[in-house]
Amino acid sequence: MSATATKSVKKKSTLIPLGDRVVVEREASEQKTSGGILLPDSVKDKPARGVVVSVGEGKLDSKGSRHPLQVKPGDRVVFTSYAGEPFKIGDDELLLMREDDILAIVG
Repeated sequence: MSATATKSVKKKSTLIPLGDRVVVEREASEQKTSGGILLPDSVKDKPARGVVVSVGEGKLDSKGSRHPLQVKPGDRVVFTSYAGEPFKIGDDELLLMREDDILAIVG
């Protein structure tokens, strides 16, 4: 078995996205630069990578059949900078985005 198949995903929310939408938890931004300078929150860039929390059933085509998504819960992904709609559930800050906004799965 591969390492990704045995990895368990902590359930973050009961939010179930529809269609080709994906819920992603953004990774924490860097606290320091490579030179050791501490960054205040106002200067930090929001990282364009995160972990998939949940996925929809897939995109519906013109013939009425669903095409499953390429990502699954637990995948680490890279997405476009302005992708998704941010929202909070409890203390968790999540992004709801379309699968098209995801650029790659990090192996």
